[in-house]
Amino acid sequence: MVRVRYIDADGIGHLVRLEEASDVPFENGRMVRGIPSYRDQGHMPGQYWVAKWGDFVDYESVLESKWLTLLDFDPQVTAFVTQPLEFDAIDARGTWRHTPDVFARRGDGSVLLLDVKNSEQRNEPKVRLQEERTHRTCQRLGWDYAMVSEPSAQRWVNIDLLSSARRPLHLGSELVPRLLELARKPVAIGELMRFMEFPDLARGVLYHLMWHRRIVTDLDRALRETTLVKTVSEVRA
Repeated sequence: MVRVRYIDADGIGHLVRLEEASDVPFENGRMVRGIPSYRDQGHMPGQYWVAKWGDFVDYESVLESKWLTLLDFDPQVTAFVTQPLEFDAIDARGTWRHTPDVFARRGDGSVLLLDVKNSEQRNEPKVRLQEERTHRTCQRLGWDYAMVSEPSAQRWVNIDLLSSARRPLHLGSELVPRLLELARKPVAIGELMRFMEFPDLARGVLYHLMWHRRIVTDLDRALRETTLVKTVSEVRA
């Protein structure tokens, strides 16, 4: 038996059967538990500013903040929330409770539930049992589930760089049409910057356009001056 505890957008707590949980818009709710913050704790909580809707989301560790950044960058993900719900259950091995780290809703309505764990903890028996139980529960709900650790190193370096330019443009917004025009055909980043009167400013605008996927490249490779970029319309063509 599994029940699901959550807090809705109005701050009202609910406890429902698992079968009822599949239709709950958890992405609109509040965190089911607060994230502790105290001196000398082993991880660093904080807040991540989400470009998708322009507000903050709490995170429990730097590793978790990386996955929030990746979800924010993912065009398939439309909303996400941390500490979204609590499973309160009993199975053949006894009673258990678990609060997953992140609930993400995709544009097609599907769900991705994430637990973020340090790779050094992944093989601990209690962690493996938690993963097994949560995976099995998500299967019953028709949700995707993953326990994740460090993301792909090169892709993370690139997306982290682009995330620095994810906020709305003010200074340099007049450069957007020119950059989009110049990148209609594949062009190296270094060459693109040589066309710009203020290359340092233009580079930040380029990263903003890349974060918002108006200009794209292969982010699994290191970004260099020779990296080819192009407008998304060119990719679709």
